[in-house]
Amino acid sequence: MNINFVRLGLTDYKKALEIQEKLLDLRQQNMIDDVFMLVEHPPVITVGRGGSYSNILLSQDNLRSMGVSIFEVNRGGDVTYHGPGQIVGYIIMDLNSQGKDLHSFVGKIGELFIKLLKNEYNIDANMNRGKYTGIWVGDEKITAIGIVVKKWVTMHGFAFNVNTYMENFKWICPCGIKDRGVTSLKEITGVTQDFEKLNGQVLEYFCKVFDCSPVKKDIDSLIF
Repeated sequence: MNINFVRLGLTDYKKALEIQEKLLDLRQQNMIDDVFMLVEHPPVITVGRGGSYSNILLSQDNLRSMGVSIFEVNRGGDVTYHGPGQIVGYIIMDLNSQGKDLHSFVGKIGELFIKLLKNEYNIDANMNRGKYTGIWVGDEKITAIGIVVKKWVTMHGFAFNVNTYMENFKWICPCGIKDRGVTSLKEITGVTQDFEKLNGQVLEYFCKVFDCSPVKKDIDSLIF
């Protein structure tokens, strides 16, 4: 199975969201194949369907003064931070080809990072399917997961902390979880990671887990 692969680079969250919505519509109409996008965002806070503004710890005036926007989005989950040094993956995938199994789809995202972290960095990670979503190293989340499914086509995806500036997570109560923390690959290893290399590894493991082959595309060729 082929999948369109797009590397957006550093992109404003609003623009990336508009792109996702266009791709979702095209995929629902079966006008394009599945799409996997990797992107990095300037600092931004998003609030999911089950989110509460009480989990944003700074005032909106303070955030605006720093140029940080807040977006209400239709993914699952609560409050999340995105920023430089974080690999964000957006997956536009028709689950009709995945057995209409949302549980399996989310599990494969988890498998991606569990295998990547173990095989490449000898880090043991786990995916807690109970109260806490995402990928965890001990009691600290390294990858957040939040998706939505419309007409069996997925949107949104994951946020993997690589070289993320972790102090910015103090702006929020991540995902509304007060008794656990967040971490990054840089924080665990004590070394600033090769961001380009990590993007390549995420793509590699994504394709292994989802049994697909990437076809590199420019976003303009897909939506215009």
